This record gives sequence, C-alpha cells and structure tokens, in this order.
Amino acid sequence: MDTNQLVAHARARFEHESARRVLREKYQAKFIFAHAGGMWQAGPELLSTLNCCTMDKEVVLLDLYETPVKINTKELWNLAAERWQECMNAYLVEYEQLNRNR
Repeated sequence: MDTNQLVAHARARFEHESARRVLREKYQAKFIFAHAGGMWQAGPELLSTLNCCTMDKEVVLLDLYETPVKINTKELWNLAAERWQECMNAYLVEYEQLNRNR
C-alpha cells in the first residue's frame, strides 16, 4: 500500500466512526418522550424500573430532569416499550445500511 491508499483507508475509517456516532446520537434523542407531566427516556433502565413496580399501580418516579412525577406503571411501560422497539428497529435498519455503504 502506498501512502495515498493508507490515508484514504484511515479517512474512510474515521468517517465511518463519525457517522456511527452521529447515528447513535440521533436515536438517543428519539428515545425521549413526554408523559404525565414528565420527560422520560425509553430504554432498558426505565423498563426494568417499571417492571419492578407493581403493574396497574400509581407510583412516583423521577423523570429525566429529576422531577418527581406520579405515573401509572402499566401505561408508562407500554409507551416506553413501544417507543424503544420502534426506535431500535429504525436504528438497526440505518446501522446496517451504514455498514453496507462502508
């Protein structure tokens, strides 16, 4: 490999990592949603916390901004699980397309 090929290869690797980082940040923002006067981020942490609570009960949880919010656990779990799955499916499609373009 000559120097130009090495530089082109390094540039392509850097651009790919940069594109992956931008894609991750894009979908992290899409995980955030509002419910019951609070802001929540769908993900394993929220879903696990809600699973630990008794379903069909109202509990007080801290939202993303550390504000205590009274929520129905079943309702919030359904919204969070739906948002998580939608975003992860779309994220996977874009991620695989990014890897194919590489």
